[in-house]
Amino acid sequence: MKIGIIGGGVIGLSIGWQLARLGMEVTLFERHRVGREASRVAAGMLAPYAEVGFEEIELMKLGQESLRLYPRFLDELSEDVPEVPEFDRCGTLMVGIDRDDTERLKRLYEFREELELTVELITGTEAREREPLLSPKVVSAVWLPDDAQIDNRQLLKKLKEAFEGQGGVLKEESEVKSVRVTDGSVQGLATASSEWPFDTVVLAAGSWSQQIGGIPGRLRPPIRPVKGQIITLEKTGDCPLKGIVRSPRMYLVPKEDGTIRLGATSEEKGFDKTPTAGGQKELLEDGWEVVPSIYDLPLVETTAGLRPASRDHAPVIGESGIGGLYYATGHYRHGILMTPVTVYRLIEEITEGTKSDLLRPFRPRRFDR
Repeated sequence: MKIGIIGGGVIGLSIGWQLARLGMEVTLFERHRVGREASRVAAGMLAPYAEVGFEEIELMKLGQESLRLYPRFLDELSEDVPEVPEFDRCGTLMVGIDRDDTERLKRLYEFREELELTVELITGTEAREREPLLSPKVVSAVWLPDDAQIDNRQLLKKLKEAFEGQGGVLKEESEVKSVRVTDGSVQGLATASSEWPFDTVVLAAGSWSQQIGGIPGRLRPPIRPVKGQIITLEKTGDCPLKGIVRSPRMYLVPKEDGTIRLGATSEEKGFDKTPTAGGQKELLEDGWEVVPSIYDLPLVETTAGLRPASRDHAPVIGESGIGGLYYATGHYRHGILMTPVTVYRLIEEITEGTKSDLLRPFRPRRFDR
């Protein structure tokens, strides 16, 4: 089977690597350089329990399964490349600094209790016992011990090595203009300079997924970009942050490489990825309010990425309605978390025709209704 993959983020690289491991002939096309868009800008949180919203039960179940699959995913990666990133089961501390935050945390806690998740509602004093760097302003918190994180930038580097090590062909600076479709089935794809025949094509182009030509309008994935600005700080002895800290306005995530990621804004700005003074100011102020010792940390990087958001903010995974064309896109804020479940379940569908019930709410054809 000859397979073409459009998009070199964490999803596209992972699908390509796993298919190559199965002996498939895989070529991956990336419009610029692999792992340089939303997958790189992410903070690497694997936090289905912190992020589940009141109407997102199915999304949480998908994230739960993906979190469960992460050790297998990393074990397989370690068979192909050395020094894979750590799966850090650090938990999430969600904190509040005023009465409004506290009321919100109580609702979030009660919702998670109803779902029978492992969760604690604690005081500000108890939160500071877990994370001594928290400001005296912190008056309440919710502790979720089962959330985790990973160094997403190291993961991207290792996935690229593993993909090429398994014989995958990487075509960077190769923007796919369209897929070729004949009689309702995919025949291949076309770049600006050439056409490529494939039996199967996987569209994993993130925020650019709707830009690929050759797909009838009603079957195009309804994906738009949502801008997110993020700041990378150097972790020094002045700020030995232990784990993930979140407030309603920001998150702080210490990484293996000695940095702390502070994020992230959410802006409807089209394809604009320019960091702005206002966005950075708000993040720094919100972070400082919760963990004051970030004030003196060296500033490593300010950047922005484009989260691929579908119409209902849920992933779009599975056969597109065109024979041989599959979607793996629209993961919005959850791309790093959702990678293992997307990869394993979609590959089962491609190679065995097995359709997972877990993916039923996230299939592309739901937008036909």
